[in-house]
Amino acid sequence: MQVDQFLKELNVEFYTGVPDSQLRPICDYLMSAYGTDPAHHIVAANEGNAVAVASGYHMATGRIPAVYMQNSGEGNVVNPVASLTNKEVYAIPMLFLIGWRGEPGTHDEPQHIYQGKITLQLLEDMDITYAVVGEDTSVQEVRKTMARFRYIFGAGKSAAFVIRKGTFENAGLRRYSNRYRMVREDAIKCILECAGSDPIVSTTGKISRELYEARMQSGESHRQDLLTVGSMGHCSSIALGIALQKPGARIWCIDGDGAVLMHMGAMAVIGLCAPPNLVHVVLNNEAHETVGGIPTAASRTDFPAVARACGYEIALSVDNRDDLKKELIKAKERKALQFIEIKCALESRSNLGRPAAIPEESKKDFVRYLGNFMPVIDTADEERMKQNSQ
Repeated sequence: MQVDQFLKELNVEFYTGVPDSQLRPICDYLMSAYGTDPAHHIVAANEGNAVAVASGYHMATGRIPAVYMQNSGEGNVVNPVASLTNKEVYAIPMLFLIGWRGEPGTHDEPQHIYQGKITLQLLEDMDITYAVVGEDTSVQEVRKTMARFRYIFGAGKSAAFVIRKGTFENAGLRRYSNRYRMVREDAIKCILECAGSDPIVSTTGKISRELYEARMQSGESHRQDLLTVGSMGHCSSIALGIALQKPGARIWCIDGDGAVLMHMGAMAVIGLCAPPNLVHVVLNNEAHETVGGIPTAASRTDFPAVARACGYEIALSVDNRDDLKKELIKAKERKALQFIEIKCALESRSNLGRPAAIPEESKKDFVRYLGNFMPVIDTADEERMKQNSQ
């Protein structure tokens, strides 16, 4: 099916959501048609945010909005769907477009397997009527389904298209770029060189994949790295939990701009706790590169200013290799909660691999590695952490 034919049948004038690789033809079409014109298309920080924005649109216009997302985002929409849009609350209808990763019977990455199993059940639990579409679905079938959905919308309820892999014909992928030149893989190698034996927590997507391959290329072990293969936006909170319990170790968190935006409230909690052994690094290419390169709001976000406002003692930004190396050396020597933004190019290798390790086994290796760090901290640091927690 051609994506323009599909979207024409929806008769929707406003879209918001979080990009997904399986929905890339839709995302590319929206970027070509609207860009990021907020009157028609908003790339949201997270899926719950998208539902709230769509709710406001419906109440202001009376029209039906569309919210697009990967099925992993269902968890983020449970709260607003159950307590805001549900028929028993405000009865706000909307159309969901959901990429079905981890569909039973298809091969996918570990983080998608269980989510794929419960995708349809979650929609039923949220009282969202759905229809599954795939490469064999015709435009006429979509038209009939939309006629049924409009009856559901009229009753103040929502509906969803669950979209299988290969549903849309690929009319050519849209290419995205930014103005920065530092390659993300080079930045990651600089971090590894400086971090040495320190534990590292990395975010989901290509950052973890590139970290894994960097270790492979240098013949190093993966045991000191926790690759957060799923749960986008939460790796900094994982790193916080580790840093607080392992004050004798310097913990590095390698994050991405899309992930930080998804749950940016975590930075306020990190700043409140202020562990002096945590270095929060954000590789910012202003895009959701893993799922195609759709832009994030990071191009208009001053992350170091946010970090300072949240209580990080050190917060800065670099956009070249020389400055990065200098700041990483300083970060290694400091005892302070630190934030380093690295402005990166929007590009990656076409032959970038995926971690071969089983997540549970990797976790066990990482936990054993953390056991080498005894909970030792000097008196001044201990007193400072107590004051920050009050």
